[in-house]
Amino acid sequence: WSLGLIILASLVVGRLVRAGEFVAEVAISAMLVLGVTQVASTAWDRVLETLIGAVVGLLFNFLLAPPVWVGTAGRSVEDLARRMRQLLLRMGEGLTDPIPVERAASRLHEARRLDDDIGEVDAALRQAEDSVRFNPRVKEGPLHRVVLRTGLDTLEICTVVLRVLARTLTDLAKERTGEPLFTPELGTALEDLLARVADAVVSFAVLVAAEVSSNAETAERRLAEDLAAALVSRDRLAGLLLEGVRRHPRQWQLHGALLAEIDRILDELDMERRAGRLLEELDRAAREQRERHPRTAAFRQWARRALPRRQRR
Repeated sequence: WSLGLIILASLVVGRLVRAGEFVAEVAISAMLVLGVTQVASTAWDRVLETLIGAVVGLLFNFLLAPPVWVGTAGRSVEDLARRMRQLLLRMGEGLTDPIPVERAASRLHEARRLDDDIGEVDAALRQAEDSVRFNPRVKEGPLHRVVLRTGLDTLEICTVVLRVLARTLTDLAKERTGEPLFTPELGTALEDLLARVADAVVSFAVLVAAEVSSNAETAERRLAEDLAAALVSRDRLAGLLLEGVRRHPRQWQLHGALLAEIDRILDELDMERRAGRLLEELDRAAREQRERHPRTAAFRQWARRALPRRQRR
């Protein structure tokens, strides 16, 4: 019962001092201290060793600043977008010719393998997030984390939609063996739209990486141009699809699915949508920070209010 009480008390103390993921280590330290004969001296030795380790770690980080992996994470996001672009371009090849089901299915398998690439980029982002946390070289660590994380979330949604798009083309190839998937005019329009969507995906990734550097304005302008061109091509394809379905209503639902999936990708890449998502994530991060450290947040708020009065004096 004494061991149970010391574990319970240690967990409560860990919560009160907001030890976070190290709450369990507080209880472990308490059990180690309880298990030895010289309790008082061992407890003080444990505290002293902890303080020495903390001071050494802080001095090491100030004298030899740890590396920042934000740039590497940004490049990994761009690499993912370029792989998505290559897949979109391959999906747009030969749409006016008979496409073997095996070739269409291979595009579907490539789209499914993008999940592995998402996992690699996520690991790079976690490394970048750890490198900016409590790093004296980084002044806007939370902003970098939110920008990269929301960018990866958007690309992950796009990969899911891209996988569905590849599945729709595979179903069309199964239904139309030995004949072209689309008429020459319709196939050319769809190939052009897929190419413009591919360019927009890369421009979005460049914008995500540029928002943590100095080239954000150029990247934003390029993304706006690519999205505008894609929307024009999309409207042209929608008219051609409608006319084609009226003349030949075979598999009309698959034609509508193609257009809906492309619309979803363009909607995810929209800049206003991204700006709103960034603001939401930044507000949520600030709110969590205030809830986690209410006294620090109250002191900062008081300091911001007191600073103008001092300046006026």
